[in-house]
Amino acid sequence: MTVPTLLNKPADCVVLLHGLGKSSWSMWWLQQQLSADYRVINQSYPSLSQPIEQLSEPTVSAAISQCQGDQYRQIHFVTHSMGGILLRHYLSEHKIENLGRVVMLGPPNQGSEVIDHLADVPRVLALLGPAARQLTTQGAGITHSLGAVNYEVGVIAGDRSINPLLSRWLPGSDDGKVSIERTKVTGMQDFIVVPVSHPMLMWRPMVVEQVKRFLTTGSFST
Repeated sequence: MTVPTLLNKPADCVVLLHGLGKSSWSMWWLQQQLSADYRVINQSYPSLSQPIEQLSEPTVSAAISQCQGDQYRQIHFVTHSMGGILLRHYLSEHKIENLGRVVMLGPPNQGSEVIDHLADVPRVLALLGPAARQLTTQGAGITHSLGAVNYEVGVIAGDRSINPLLSRWLPGSDDGKVSIERTKVTGMQDFIVVPVSHPMLMWRPMVVEQVKRFLTTGSFST
């Protein structure tokens, strides 16, 4: 697959946001692959210790503060899993004047049935922290209050699982943590399914190529 050459020099800035229970290390490979064409901010945050409302503002603000300056025309985001919900919450309350495009990898945009089922195993759910509990598909889930997106979003969903136990809780095709249907969000510009599991979405070359393509063109290749 050939990725279009970037013409918008000086380079734009790309913020990476990892998922639940991860750190910036989980986005390391993606950071390396994007750094030739972008200023990349690989932002970490304490995903297990606070609810999404408390995480979103300091996390996203800290990242975009490193992208300030006339040398960066736009600020793009690439998120994995809960990182996408963190960003959606931030953008529901704040405006980024030079916001570019957003690529979400395996986002629980409509929650996940895995969290619903873990409600019956409170000790396990407690270990995942308050933000995890907010990713239920039920009425208490935070995703119900975020609404449609009104910025350029591309969603990449996986349809391979390395966790058959969790997949039993997920309807239809899934990536082991989120069903394909629940990764979708109203207003998204493009959507693609890849044969990759949830934890490997950031590491597969085919996904990196699709991320690059959306950031440069606003669409995925099929």
